[in-house]
Amino acid sequence: MTTNIMPGCEPLSVLGGPTGVLVIHGFTGNPCSMRPLAERIADAGYSVEMIRLPGHGTSLEDLVTRRWSDFTETALGAYDELAGRCERVAVVGLSVGGGLTALIAEQRQSVAGCVFINPMVKGPGAEIEQGLRDLIDSGLEVLATDGGSDIKKQGVSEAKYDGWPLRSLQSVIEGLGPVLDNLASITAPSLLLTSREDHTVAPEIGDLVAEHVSGPLERVWLEESYHVATLDHDQELVETSTLAFLQKVLA
Repeated sequence: MTTNIMPGCEPLSVLGGPTGVLVIHGFTGNPCSMRPLAERIADAGYSVEMIRLPGHGTSLEDLVTRRWSDFTETALGAYDELAGRCERVAVVGLSVGGGLTALIAEQRQSVAGCVFINPMVKGPGAEIEQGLRDLIDSGLEVLATDGGSDIKKQGVSEAKYDGWPLRSLQSVIEGLGPVLDNLASITAPSLLLTSREDHTVAPEIGDLVAEHVSGPLERVWLEESYHVATLDHDQELVETSTLAFLQKVLA
């Protein structure tokens, strides 16, 4: 098993001002998808921690053995470390990173704000989840994909893996159950960025966040991007909306 990090997939740590932002990528993705946004946030003067979830940005084999608990431990640990040296901390997450953002806000009431970018806070539904269990029961460990990114903009890729580690994915889906159930415990202000057309996480999943969080929520629709909106046609809108929100909640 290799632990070498692929070029461009490294985490980012920037010691900036007294307020901080934790940035979290999605499942089978890596920090590449969040780097422009994280760097833009850092350039605005915030202290930034963009983490690399275990098993990501290295090799598909490295992710096969990882589970939801590995991801939550890393995310919560990064938040606690950043909160320990910053006055206020906001969390920004894409896809499953959005699910981890919700989990952090549910478990850490000190979160100053949440930015959800096409967040995954529940599984894909009973039929697909049963199909996943059937594949696992058949002995299949990895479902091959074309490795392409769900990005509308031509020639852009997030360097994601070319397969889904099924047991790892199943653990994520199971782990998101309590996250969905506890969305109402999120009292921090939230910014929800939703692509109209998303082939990875249905826009209706974002509706659940909008409907159930208890804190104030602002929603911005992304008309020209697919799932990885941070690298797509709406990248500038994602970045400016996020910075405007951070300015409000971290002031």
